[in-house]
Order: sequence, then structure tokens, then C-alpha cells
Amino acid sequence: MVVAAVDERAGLLIDVSHRIHERPELLFEERFAADLLVSTLELEGFVVERGACGLETAFVGHPGDDGGDGSGPRIAVLCEYDALPGIGHGCGHNVIAAAGLGAALAAATVVGAAGGRLDVIGTPAEEGGGGKVLMGDRGAFDGIDAALAIHPAGLDLIQPQVIAIATYEIEYFGKAAHAAAAPDQGRNALDAAVLGYNAVAALRQHMAATDRVHGVFLQAGEKPNIVPDHTVAQWYVRSATAASLQGLKVRVLACLEAGAAAAGCTMEVRQPWPEYTDLRSNGPLERLYAANSARLGRPVAEPTPSTKLMVSTDMGNVSYRVPTIHPIVKISPSDVGLHSAEFATWAASAEGDRGMLDAAKAMAMTAVELWLRPDALEEVRAAFDPAP
Repeated sequence: MVVAAVDERAGLLIDVSHRIHERPELLFEERFAADLLVSTLELEGFVVERGACGLETAFVGHPGDDGGDGSGPRIAVLCEYDALPGIGHGCGHNVIAAAGLGAALAAATVVGAAGGRLDVIGTPAEEGGGGKVLMGDRGAFDGIDAALAIHPAGLDLIQPQVIAIATYEIEYFGKAAHAAAAPDQGRNALDAAVLGYNAVAALRQHMAATDRVHGVFLQAGEKPNIVPDHTVAQWYVRSATAASLQGLKVRVLACLEAGAAAAGCTMEVRQPWPEYTDLRSNGPLERLYAANSARLGRPVAEPTPSTKLMVSTDMGNVSYRVPTIHPIVKISPSDVGLHSAEFATWAASAEGDRGMLDAAKAMAMTAVELWLRPDALEEVRAAFDPAP
């Protein structure tokens, strides 16, 4: 029934995906996308809280009169819909949004008969702002038995390799001076940033293979004949797990502080966004999804050294709270990278539409299994490893 329910709404779901794709919006500014998703849910009989958890572009919805008896397993389907600066939906969040919408609409057609409960949760700002982290801290995932979301890419995988990430904004403060007439009177804040950058570059050869550190300069001075007195850099620090991230952060910050000290400048550190954890993907839940996806003619593989997809996402933080999966759905050739203009094109292609519809069906089928099979739900619960 849920497969047919997705097929009946295929035109609607493709239209939603393409309209979000045409109107890319950055983190916490996804007003068009959130309104479109909420309006569509409401037209299908959902009761939706707009501005959920105090976030303007977040929402939480439930089916209306046929929403279950209030005591069965509570399954959440998650939507993402923010875009990237410059390249729009180069991460395919329009596909994630429409797949989550389709899964929720399909699962809602049977949730009452199956004795389950269903949430559809709109989560803004995955591309750095940590919408799921903020929503989790404010209770959005309390009482959830399982959380489901997909991500598009160039292959079908049961999970990506999700690593933890911390984001830093570093401000350096020096002293301006005429670069030709009195350079000795200046303290060069650009030198501080560059020396810190070079120190991190030296650190890279001594990091674990799963560690990643990358930075950019957001402000680097005004004119060459003025010694820069203020510069700003942004850094991403990534490691395999939330625990291993903590030690790497200390080492990276020591490099950046050394640059400031060497240039005679001062440094201020901010973490503008929450930290993302690694993903504790739930094995039994993965197997349910994989079997359902295979029934649709879309088998999903385990990652291998040559096919693993290393990313960071706030879906990892959800997995520390409730049993979670985040499978990868193929919508492009395997050599097309995420966060590229080329991938953004595939996100609105016929292949992107097929992947979105298949993912919606597989998630809805998985939700139904959890409602109808107490043994499956118990396996999922038993395999859940909560945050320490």
C-alpha cells in the first residue's frame, strides 16, 4: 500500500523537489522550502507545528484523524532543505526533503491501521548550523523509537562514513601601520593567520588517517600598503568520532595560537555552530531498510575502502539520541562529487527523481515493518548505543 501511495503522489513529490531546487536557500533562511513542505503536509491532512523548537524554518508534523492510537512505536522521518552558497543544491537536499515528505505521506495512509505513530520533522541548517542538534536539545526527538533519513550521492550505500566536526571562527588582531614608511610599528594580523595556517599544514602529516582539517580566510586586510590589523579565518576540524575530535581540536588551536604569538598579535576563538558527532548507524534498522530497498530493485551495498563516502552531518547527533539510519541513494554517476555544481544538476534530473521516489518508498516500508513487527523493533532497540 505505501509503495502505491508514493506512486500516486509521484508528480507532487517531483514538483516539490524541483521547486525547492529552483529556490536554493541558505541555513536558517529556508522559508520557501519549509512553507512548501508544511503546506503540502497540511493539504494531506497533517497537523504541523511551524517554527518548531524556536527555529523559524523548522517544523514537526503528525497525521490527522488517522494518526494512530498514541501508544504504538513512534517513527520519525526527517527532511533537510538548506542549500550551499554559490552552487545551490550541490548536496541534493531537495531530494532529501521530497523523499522525507513522500515517506511521511505514504506511511500516514496506514499508520492508524498499523497501530503506530508518525512524526515528520523538518530540520533546517544541516550545512553547518546544526538544526538537528538544536532541535534535539529542545526535545524534538524525545520519545522517538527510530529516525529515518536518506542522502543522495553517486552510489547506493547502506551508510556513509560520518565523522565528527567542530567549526571555528578565528579573529586575529594586530596593529595597523604604513607598510613602507613604518612597517616596524605594525603587527601583522595576516601574518598571524598565515603562520597559523602553515602550522596546521605541518600538523597534517601527524594526524590520524580519518582526521581532516581545512580552513579559509574570510578577511585578509584592505590594501597592501597598510599592515593588516584585523583578519578572520574559518576552520573545520574533523575526526572519526566525537571523542577523538576533542584531542584534535586542542592540537589545531595550539597551531593557530602559535601563529598569533609569532606575529605579536592576539586571537579570539568562536564556535558559531554546534559540533556534529559521528553516526552510530543502527544495524538491525539498516538491514530492514536494505531489504526493502532491494525489493524495489535498488540493492544497497556496504561501504568498502574504494566506495566509502566520508562526510559530516548533524544526523550523527540524532543517532546518539535514538536509533537512526542515513542510507545513501544513487542519483548521479559515481565520479560526480558532492558539493559541486555538477551534482546540483543531477539533483533535479530524472535519475534524482527516481532515487527520491525509491527512497521514499523504502523508508515508508521500513516504518510499517517497525509498526507491525514487535520483534524487529526490539532488535533495533537492543542494538541502540546511547550517548555515554
